[in-house]
Amino acid sequence: MRLLILLIIVISSASLTSAQLPEGGQFLPPPDPLTLMLDANGDRELSAEEISKAPEALKGLDLNKDGQLTIDEIFPRLQGGPPGFGRPGGMGPNRVEQKLSDKFDNDKNGYLDPEERQLALKAIQSGGRSGGPPGRRPRGGQTQGGTPGPKVSPKDVKVFPKAGLYDPTVLRTVFIEFDTEAWEDEMAKFKDTDVEMPATVTVDGKKHPMVGVKFRGQSSFGHVPAGSKRSLNLSMDFIDRDQRLYGYKTINLLNCNGDASFLSSILYSHLAADYLPVPKANMMKVVINGESWGVYSNVQQFNKDFLKEFYSTTTGARWKVPGSPQADGGLRFLGEDIAPYRQRFEIKSKDKDKSWKALINLCKVLNETPAKDLPQAIEPILNVDGVLRFLAIDVAVVNSDGYWTRASDYSIYLNPDGVFHILPHDMNEAFRGGGRSGGGSAGGPPPQFGAPSGGRGSGFPPPHPIEEAIDKNRDGELGPDEIKNIAQALTALDRNKNGQIDPEELRPQFESGPTGGGFGRPGRSGGFGRPGGGGGHGDATLDPLVGLDSERMPLRSKLLAVPQYRARYLQLLRTIAEKSLNHKNLSPVIARYRELIAAEVKNDTRKTSSDDAFTNATAPLKENEAPPAGSLNDFIEQRRSFLLKHGEIKK
Repeated sequence: MRLLILLIIVISSASLTSAQLPEGGQFLPPPDPLTLMLDANGDRELSAEEISKAPEALKGLDLNKDGQLTIDEIFPRLQGGPPGFGRPGGMGPNRVEQKLSDKFDNDKNGYLDPEERQLALKAIQSGGRSGGPPGRRPRGGQTQGGTPGPKVSPKDVKVFPKAGLYDPTVLRTVFIEFDTEAWEDEMAKFKDTDVEMPATVTVDGKKHPMVGVKFRGQSSFGHVPAGSKRSLNLSMDFIDRDQRLYGYKTINLLNCNGDASFLSSILYSHLAADYLPVPKANMMKVVINGESWGVYSNVQQFNKDFLKEFYSTTTGARWKVPGSPQADGGLRFLGEDIAPYRQRFEIKSKDKDKSWKALINLCKVLNETPAKDLPQAIEPILNVDGVLRFLAIDVAVVNSDGYWTRASDYSIYLNPDGVFHILPHDMNEAFRGGGRSGGGSAGGPPPQFGAPSGGRGSGFPPPHPIEEAIDKNRDGELGPDEIKNIAQALTALDRNKNGQIDPEELRPQFESGPTGGGFGRPGRSGGFGRPGGGGGHGDATLDPLVGLDSERMPLRSKLLAVPQYRARYLQLLRTIAEKSLNHKNLSPVIARYRELIAAEVKNDTRKTSSDDAFTNATAPLKENEAPPAGSLNDFIEQRRSFLLKHGEIKK
């Protein structure tokens, strides 16, 4: 029986993203999906009888009896979400957003005023919904929110009326004024509804009335406690459809949770801009109701404004591929029916069957065309060189929240000529290993997905004991012998020899505490979610040719099976490593932003990482000295060196 890597991604994600931190901060695992499968009586332990029946329990997942487990066999068991694993029915994109605005907008002015919002909140509460993704705990041991920041007024800040919105040389301040001091609580309760909080936004001395504000993201929201900064979405055209902020109608302000450097998105954007259309990014200071909430990453929205800027059109179909498909948004062919694609791809343009059929055709051609015939079949419908650039960049900067590692967290654009383009979307997990803060990074890959072994620095969680026990050959799969011998393997976890495996024995063993520092040693070969060879998916030794047989990721497995595409991909990696992934290109960017935001970071009482973490992550280069361990500059040096020494790349 072949256990797809996908299962372990889901298992590991649930195991650690919903980790419970009781009093004292001790890490205890929640009931992860695999434990739930094996734990027949639900007591969060594995008894002797449950251990003995483990092989049959796993075989029971093989619903179609074909000898392997597919994502479609795994997902039905997770749709309701095990305890602590998101909200019921919340898996997958295109979630049904609770519609409240029209229902409670009694005066029909296009938004909910304070009284109307209270009526809507009562309806939510009476319906048993408390708002926001439940069941998640903050990462990195953070259980308490931040403290109030300093007071700031528009007269206290510099203005930059002539600078573009994404000018990397300035640090703008955006003032957001709500009509209530309870804005945070209300926005949290309205999470995943269509309700936007009306606010007055002031930038560079100019007031913009009736801007819609919402919390955005899933893990960047659910893993951050109330009182700490959460990511924000500003709709400048909330009421006035023509209102813009320096030409842009949507502003994304990201909290940089898990990124102590605050710079992952910015560095990705800076590097990738030389190769393909990529969202712009810089830093912005946020003041809410007169209080500083510190600095946020200001990242361009993938919308019609983006299309107009990079493609000179506003038409075509757009999809966002979020992390919620659990690493199955990689463009597998799933048949001719639209339904399974809707479960994996979130359409952001007009929902037309024509667009979906074009996407299905792309998947079919990509997956079912022999390698020798693929160029002729695929090039009329896919910008192949752009895809190869995208893949090369994604793996070069070790984007742990992207296509290469998750088969998700990217964007798809179908232009009016019928050609698909693949573009970056979630860039905050790039340059992994440099500047990561405790407990992993919100929105990143499931914690077991390629985290470095050894010291597992930068806050990477350790391997789950079940993973260590049952995957004997560390190939990321469970073969027939491993399934057959799973009971014996699990028994090895019974450290106290009482005939069962209790919660303490299921607890991952941290070597230096849950938030151990340092960069971590190169990853071991294989392991769940980590194809064997050349380190894991989370450090500077990620092999750019690992896992090329992955059925989940046909953009790499099918395209790179074509000799000329593989050669072009390797050529791009050499170019990126030599010309872009180096200190000459990136270190000045790090230094400039460090100087620009250092004081604000120090005074940021709502941030989710420490001052020391920022200082180390952005540590500058010093002549004749190695970059500080764990810093962005350290990662850049290690990654560039690894790529240029790679046997296939240096040819």
